[in-house]
Amino acid sequence: MEKTNVMRLLDGKKIKYTPHFYADTDAVSGEEICAVLGQDKNRVFKTLVTAGKSGNHYVFVVPVAGELDLKKAAKAVGEKSVEMIKSKELLPLTGYIHGGCSPVGMKKFFTTTFHKTAADFDTIMFSAGRIGYQIEMPVAELSKIIRFALADIV
Repeated sequence: MEKTNVMRLLDGKKIKYTPHFYADTDAVSGEEICAVLGQDKNRVFKTLVTAGKSGNHYVFVVPVAGELDLKKAAKAVGEKSVEMIKSKELLPLTGYIHGGCSPVGMKKFFTTTFHKTAADFDTIMFSAGRIGYQIEMPVAELSKIIRFALADIV
């Protein structure tokens, strides 16, 4: 398994993580990927990027089995409303493609909010920045590389 930029960033900060890799599968959805990896769908998270009414962009990280509640998300970041960005906007904005978006290592930092249940687990999993690659690590360790808040956003 080759290192992704996310892994190199974590290595550079000497942050411990466990990489997971999946290939040769038709799994597309987060829940299907959890099944392939044998992981609890409540502790595997997906990264979603939104635009607020103000024009600012926000990153929300929610369990793969959950759905971002746009009203709760807007409230969490102090916006009147937020909406998902179009898939074609993701790569130029973040440097990631749909299905491989990670809260770590985006082109620039965006206000980031994890669903509050992330704190309930010893470790959580999220994209390592490339389709087929996942990172497992404690949420507390994430604060060494990105700023984020916890909120009820599902």
